[in-house]
Amino acid sequence: MTNENRYDVVVIGGGAAGLSGALTLSRARRSVLVIDAGAQRNAPAGGVHNYLGREGTAPAELYRIGRAEIEGYGGEFRAGSVTEVTGASGDFTVRLEDGDEVRARRILLATGGVDDLPDVPGVRERWGRDVLHCPYCHGWEVRDRAIGILATSAGAVHQAQLFRQWSADVTLFAHTAAAELGDDARADLAARGVRVVEGTVAALRIEDDAIVGVELESGDVVPVGAVVVQPKPIARAGMVAGLGLKPVEVERGGLVVGTALTVDPTGATAVPGIWAAGNVADGYATVIKSAAAGVDAAALINFDLAAEGVYSPVAEAVEPAEAAEAATASAS
Repeated sequence: MTNENRYDVVVIGGGAAGLSGALTLSRARRSVLVIDAGAQRNAPAGGVHNYLGREGTAPAELYRIGRAEIEGYGGEFRAGSVTEVTGASGDFTVRLEDGDEVRARRILLATGGVDDLPDVPGVRERWGRDVLHCPYCHGWEVRDRAIGILATSAGAVHQAQLFRQWSADVTLFAHTAAAELGDDARADLAARGVRVVEGTVAALRIEDDAIVGVELESGDVVPVGAVVVQPKPIARAGMVAGLGLKPVEVERGGLVVGTALTVDPTGATAVPGIWAAGNVADGYATVIKSAAAGVDAAALINFDLAAEGVYSPVAEAVEPAEAAEAATASAS
C-alpha cells in the first residue's frame, strides 16, 4: 500500500527485532519501510552468540544479511533518525531528523536502548570487547582469563557467581558498592574462590589495545584480562513521547536496572497501532530473543491489518443490500 510515502508499516530501528519484523511483514506482502539510524546497541561486539545458525557472526554482517533478505521481498530501507511520531492508527506520520515525513498505517518500534555505563575511564572505550556484562553472550570468549567484576550495586555478586563458571580467577572490586556487600555475600564469594578487593576503581589500565589491569584510587593495579560491569539499558523512545508512550523503570531484586516501554505479550503498546519489540521493550533480551519478539509483533500487526481490511469491505457490501431491501419495501 505504498502511495506518496505511505506504507502499511514503518519499522523504526534496523537491529534484530526491527529486521525480523520487517522480514515477516515483507513476506506477508505488506509494504514496509525500515528507518535505521545505524546505532545498534551491540555494534561494538565482535560477534553474536547463542543465535542458532549464526553463532559468532559479527553484528554488522548479521544485519547486512537481514537487509538483503528483506529487500528480496520488496521491503525498503532508509537511513536516518526519527524525531517524532504523530497521528493515530491507520494514519501515523513519521518525521525524520532531516525534515522529511512518511506515513504509515501501523508502527513497529524497534529502537533498542542505550547502555548507561559506569563512569570509569576505559569502560566505554572497551565496551563490547573486553568490558562485558553477559556471561552467556561473552563468557566463552573470556574463559580462563583473570576477570574483574566492577561492583556498582549488590547485583555484582550475582555476576561474580556466574562468571566463576568460565574462570577460576575472578575478582570482585567493591568500588562504589562496598557498603552493599553484606557478610553473607562475602562468605558466598569466598566459598567460590572469588577475591574481593576494597577501594574505589580509578580507571582501567589499557595496553596494546587490551585491558591489562584495574587501577585503584590508591594507585595499586590488579592484573585482569576482562572486566564485567552492570549497565542500565535505557529505552530509546523519545519519538513517541508525544503520544503518551514513555519508558518506565524496570526493577530486579529491588534494584532499578534500566527502563523499557510497557507492552503486552504480543508487543502491543498502550497506543493502538504501535507495537514495540526488542530492547526498547526488554532491555535484557538477547539478540535471538529480540528477533523472535520482532516476528511475533509483526504477525500481530499483519493480523490487525488483515482484520481492518476484511471488516471494512464487509460493511460496505452490506449497506447496498440494505438499501435495495428498503427500496423494495417502499415500492410495495
